[in-house]
Order: sequence, then structure tokens, then C-alpha cells
Amino acid sequence: MRNFGERGEGGAALAVYRDGHKVVDLWGGALDPGEHCGEPWSEDTAVMVRSVTKGLAAAVLHLLHQRGQLDLDAPVGTYWPQFKANGKERVLVRHLLSHRAGLPALDVPLTPEQALDGVSGPRALAGQAPVWQPGTDHGYHAHTYGWLVSELVARASGGRTVGRLFAEEIARPLGLDLWIGLPQEIAASGRVARVAEAEAPAPLEQGVLRLRPKRTVTDAYADPESPTRRAFAAITPPPDENDPAHRAAELPASGGIGTARSLARFYAALIGPLPGARRLFTPATLTQARSEESSGPDRVLVVSTRFGLGYMLHGPACPLLAPGSFGHPGKGGSLAFADPESGTAFAYVTNTLHRSVTSDPRPQALVRALRTVVAG
Repeated sequence: MRNFGERGEGGAALAVYRDGHKVVDLWGGALDPGEHCGEPWSEDTAVMVRSVTKGLAAAVLHLLHQRGQLDLDAPVGTYWPQFKANGKERVLVRHLLSHRAGLPALDVPLTPEQALDGVSGPRALAGQAPVWQPGTDHGYHAHTYGWLVSELVARASGGRTVGRLFAEEIARPLGLDLWIGLPQEIAASGRVARVAEAEAPAPLEQGVLRLRPKRTVTDAYADPESPTRRAFAAITPPPDENDPAHRAAELPASGGIGTARSLARFYAALIGPLPGARRLFTPATLTQARSEESSGPDRVLVVSTRFGLGYMLHGPACPLLAPGSFGHPGKGGSLAFADPESGTAFAYVTNTLHRSVTSDPRPQALVRALRTVVAG
């Protein structure tokens, strides 16, 4: 309740699985963050989760690898010949997943309409030169991750899209209310919350570190020529995330929509079996997904980050449950992850988007509480 009373929450949900069983399932607040006394958030309310989507899309690539359809150590150009242009012949599939491809921004940003067409993003990235030697450093590919992954999946799978593969191979078998590309019938159901940017209130807790950006981070976001600003401005002007066309598009970097309950169930299925359902990752795939590929100063986020293959790993920039945890935050507040050692899967979603990119105080307060319970 403190998230609502002290941390500026509008509408949100929390779910936790332990050893394949749901143990927490909570929701509250308003469906529209601008109407605190309006229609309430309900049991099956879904919401856009922004970059939490990256973890969903990564699972599709890992499943293709698990089936022998995709080699993570192969050059991307093996599947996508046009991508070899301008010094990208040695960019490997694993570089895309670990934010090491050197393509965090576009030379010419896309319009919101171009961002949705499924062609303009991949075409621009295929023709562009990397801004650093691929494989030598890392920087968060905020938007470009989605276009890179979507084209690679289509090429490796014989034309099936990320959204279609996720729906057919993951969401439907597990009974998930989780989509990369919102179906029309769900859009028309009134179940999807609106999202809105909001200023986070100043923290009231005494003795708690105030989460103010460091000056270098603030400067990076303010400088139009910085990799930070350019990465997040790959779609210019910013899209309307409540627009039905935006919700319906397959944006594997930022456009996923779902419930906290389904996100937690998804991560639970990555690390173990569920009642009546098989686990998604083999032990080898699970190890592969969460093994560190990138660590240290992030050229885009201007803080030290850790990435596996498609997943952010536990660290100072994004504290998760424990050192072995893996998952992904979403800019504005949402967070989902799994911790294999404790058998825990966690998901928090919100429609009230604060300025945080990797570590929002609202889910972090919940993670700290969960850590106490798991450790106890």
C-alpha cells in the first residue's frame, strides 16, 4: 500500500510464483492513471510493459536455438545477408542479444508510423555502420533491439514473426495473457489499461538513498548527440503508446502487453515445470540465457550494467532477488525476473510511468520485501 500512498502509484499488479506455484497475486488502483477515482484495475487487467518485452522476445530466440534452428555463434549475416553491409560481417547473433552489436541508435530516426511497419527499422539497421567494433563493448539497444531481433527471427524461422512464435509456442500452451502485438479482440475488451508518464514524488523514507540521477547520467539524457539520447530517440517524435495501432504492432523491444500474473508464470516456466505444463528452457538453455555476456560501464545507460543473452542480470543498476536472478525491467517501472536457485518468479506492472529506466523504487520495495521472505 505504500506504493500507492507514498510512491505515486496509479494502477498496478504484482505476482510471484514459487516452485511452479502462484503464491502472490495482487492488484489495485485505477485502469486509467489520470482518473484515480475512475474504473478500477481488475483481476485480468493487462498493461504495456515496455522493455520487459525484451525478455519475452529473447525466449523465442533461445527456443529456436534449442531446436537447432538458430546458432548463437553464427554471424547475423548467415541468416540475413543484407545485414553484412558497412563492417557488420562479424556481428554474431549473441552480440544482438547482449547489446554488443554497436547499433544502439539510428543515423536517421524513424517516425512512429515507420517504427510499426516491420520494414523500415530492419532496413535502416542493415545499411548502417556500427558505432563501435561489435563484440568489444556494450550499450543498451533500447529500440533497435526489437528490429534486429524481429528480422533475425523471421529469417531463421522461415517467415514466422516474433509475436506469432511467442503466441503459438509460449503464450497459448501456458495459458498466458501476454502478447507481442495485441489481438483485436483483446483491444476491444476494455481489459488493457492506459499508460501515462508521471512525476514520482520525493521519497519520504528516512535514511534511504534518494534515487536521483548522477550528473553524468542527467547530462547524457539532455545531450541530443549523446548515445543515450539518440538510442531512446530512435523513434521521433515519441509514439503514443495508447494508440491502438501501436498496441497492435509487434515491437519486441518495448511493445509487450500482459498481466503480472502471466509474466510471473512465463518466468516460472523458464526455470522449471508448472502443473500441467512443461518447462520452456532445458537446463543448458537456462544456463546459456543467464550467463554473463556484458558487464561494466554501459555506453548508453551511463551506469554499470550486466547482461546475459537477452536478459538483464542482477547488479547495482538493476537489483533483482539474488546474484543468479535474470529478467528485464521496463522504462517507467515494470519489472519481471526469475531466480532459479530459489525457484522464484516475480512480476510487477504499472500504468503510471516514472522516469526510471532500470531501478524504480516501487518494484524495488517489493523485491526487498520478497528477498526478506525468501531468505527467512
